[in-house]
Amino acid sequence: MSHAVLRGDHHVHSTFSDDAVSTLAENVEAAAAAGLTTLRLVDHVRQSTTWVPDYLAAVRELRVPEGLTVLSGVEAKILDAAGSLDIPALPNGIDRILIADHQFPGVDGPLGPTAVRERMAAGWAADDVLDQLTDALIATMRRHPGNQLAHCFSILPKIGLSELDLGRERTEAWARTAAETDTLVEVNEKWGCPGADALSALLRAGGEIVASTDSHDAAEVGRYSRVIPLLDAVEAS
Repeated sequence: MSHAVLRGDHHVHSTFSDDAVSTLAENVEAAAAAGLTTLRLVDHVRQSTTWVPDYLAAVRELRVPEGLTVLSGVEAKILDAAGSLDIPALPNGIDRILIADHQFPGVDGPLGPTAVRERMAAGWAADDVLDQLTDALIATMRRHPGNQLAHCFSILPKIGLSELDLGRERTEAWARTAAETDTLVEVNEKWGCPGADALSALLRAGGEIVASTDSHDAAEVGRYSRVIPLLDAVEAS
């Protein structure tokens, strides 16, 4: 399983994202040089984003080497506990939305990690925080099926918690929903998540893992180090 997964990179940013340095064409060239068979080009959007049609046109104009499949995507953060996404109306042609936990999904909108820590220090129980996060992820997958979770659970260490705190019941509910909604789950090189327990639960539920570098520079495309031991741990289990 791990060898095949590593032939793809399902989360690669270009200069359509403010924080990336490589063009779409440079990412395609890097993917071909790395021997990848699948590349998903992805850039950050908000509700106010207007450039998605131009992005799709640029993707269509790319010269793609034989043996490489190029897919498109946009990355949007979860806004709230009900599963809303910070995303504009999308034209046809976006293959998958990458659902990102950039901030904590609050009841009335996104919360930064500092705000969550402050609320926990004031008495917000960790179990309630974890329930809200898990429920928000499940709600988002159900409202937006057929997409992809980006660096899922990366918010947890930022608020002083870890995937181990989720426990079996939450993890299995998350995994079942991903499988039921055709939600791909990327194992993310940049953030080193999700961990082996969550990935194993996903496979038991019939879900699908893809690998991603979350690259912002073409030099990183298809280059894995943190992902490999995570996949090895899943295979060993």
